[in-house]
Amino acid sequence: MNVPKSGSKPPFTIKGWHVGAAVVAFFALVIGVDTGFLVLAYRSHPGQVAPRPYEAGLIYNAELARLRAQEVLGWRAGAEARTRGLEVLMQSRDGQPLTGLRVSATLERPATEQGRTELILQERAPGVYAVDRTLKGTWDARIVAAGGSGARFIAERRLTWP
Repeated sequence: MNVPKSGSKPPFTIKGWHVGAAVVAFFALVIGVDTGFLVLAYRSHPGQVAPRPYEAGLIYNAELARLRAQEVLGWRAGAEARTRGLEVLMQSRDGQPLTGLRVSATLERPATEQGRTELILQERAPGVYAVDRTLKGTWDARIVAAGGSGARFIAERRLTWP
């Protein structure tokens, strides 16, 4: 048995207020760290993808109708990142090349809105549309092809250049 010597300080014992203070300190630390992460996350990207999200939501039904019309059209697009630039192959439902289209592409970086690039592609061969442009890295391409009859086709692809 350990008996304290006379005149010595009694051993430390944890009392109820110690436990309460430790719990409060722990949760204060967790809340402080979480608040710091929230502030940093919001400053780096507030989460708004569309500049006018409410209006974008209102036209969603029109977008669905456009997609149905595009499906009926039956066009297909293949896009490739070439050393010299972007190349798009446009084909009809039965695999025939589509000629005489006006083809453009909008390139954006996947992680940022900076560096958006608009390109006009020229027909190099039947159904093959291309543009010479030196690009590097990964880009999201939105390709728009319009025919003389008012037909319109939109394709989105992720492309990577070395």
